[in-house]
Amino acid sequence: MAKIKPFKAVRPASDKVALVSCRTYDDYSSAELAAWLNFNPYSFLHVIHPAYANAQKITMDKRFKGVAHKYQDFKQEQILIAEEHPVFYLYEIQSKGQVFTGIIAGTSVDDYQNNVIKKHEDTLQYRVELFKDYLHQTNFNTEPVLITYPDSVEINTFISLRKNSKPVYEFSTTNKEKHTLWKIDTQSEIDWLQEHFEKIPNLYIADGHHRSASAELLYEQDKHLGNENLNYFMSFLIAESNVKIYEFNRLIRDLNGLSKDDFVKKLSEHFIIKSKDQELWKPQNKFEFGMYLDGSFYALFYKHENHNETSILDSLDAQILYDKVLFPLLGIEDLRNDERIDYIPGKQSISVIKDLIDEGEFEVGFMLYPSDINEIKDLADNNLIMPPKSTYIEPKFRSGLVVYEL
Repeated sequence: MAKIKPFKAVRPASDKVALVSCRTYDDYSSAELAAWLNFNPYSFLHVIHPAYANAQKITMDKRFKGVAHKYQDFKQEQILIAEEHPVFYLYEIQSKGQVFTGIIAGTSVDDYQNNVIKKHEDTLQYRVELFKDYLHQTNFNTEPVLITYPDSVEINTFISLRKNSKPVYEFSTTNKEKHTLWKIDTQSEIDWLQEHFEKIPNLYIADGHHRSASAELLYEQDKHLGNENLNYFMSFLIAESNVKIYEFNRLIRDLNGLSKDDFVKKLSEHFIIKSKDQELWKPQNKFEFGMYLDGSFYALFYKHENHNETSILDSLDAQILYDKVLFPLLGIEDLRNDERIDYIPGKQSISVIKDLIDEGEFEVGFMLYPSDINEIKDLADNNLIMPPKSTYIEPKFRSGLVVYEL
């Protein structure tokens, strides 16, 4: 049974919401970041990236305290305003033909610990510790964990009817997205949603494994304080059919001392290779891979009928590429930290991969077929972990739109 909880959110004043909310900090180039900070005094970027004269010399502890102080400034100036009562939200993002709609709620650390909320990605302990310290110092979080739930006719009907009411926000952003937020604040609606989620046996983390792990670590550190807010972390709950899963494509800087001919010959042991010349070819099905090498595209078809994959993980395309190519042929063992490999989200054109290789920065690129939600759930159900950078999942939430205070 999944527990969800309404909370007293902090959110932008209605007349400033389009100016306050921003993309995730890491999504901005240094030039974009400088421009937003210079020309938009209301941007939440001022909170999560407080200005210092010598930023590179500032300790993390001082940086986090600066975030906390700037956040309080935004509240005092009433750029950000607190809700009077605990609520849920219904949130919709319209983006280039995609419409994502879900519920913003507090989800239970206890459910996370007891595997009611299931995971499919590993975490890096130093990142978990760092974000835990950030939460401890700033006392707020504005980036919810993206969590999927099984499609429900009842919840879908509730959402459809609720969208007919007047939203608290409706605005567009410079990256051509439309955002709409409705408040779910009547006790009958809150009770109804909680009762329906209690009937759901499992929820699945789609994006935000480090954030949820950090929330758990903070809870374990500070639970003696008796702070009820630490028992939950903010999540964006969305039906599993409504997420968009992209692959992460791989770029490799060299062929590990192999000639092109030797590399292709070794590839042919596990793949049927077909030249596509200048066709921007992408895999059309599972067990298919694209490759760009020496000015030409290739289609690689895995000879999986000759192999006996014994687990869900072994039959995952990202794992096959690692097991048959990246590690044994190219000598890449650590997918997170090896500087010879880089990753391009599948939502970007493969012409980006072609250009980077043609410019000489990389030697070879591999295009994968995206995983589907059932693969992710199967891995999570069997306590298996995907290789790093296996999936790029949308929607992406805007910072500063809804804040969960600790």
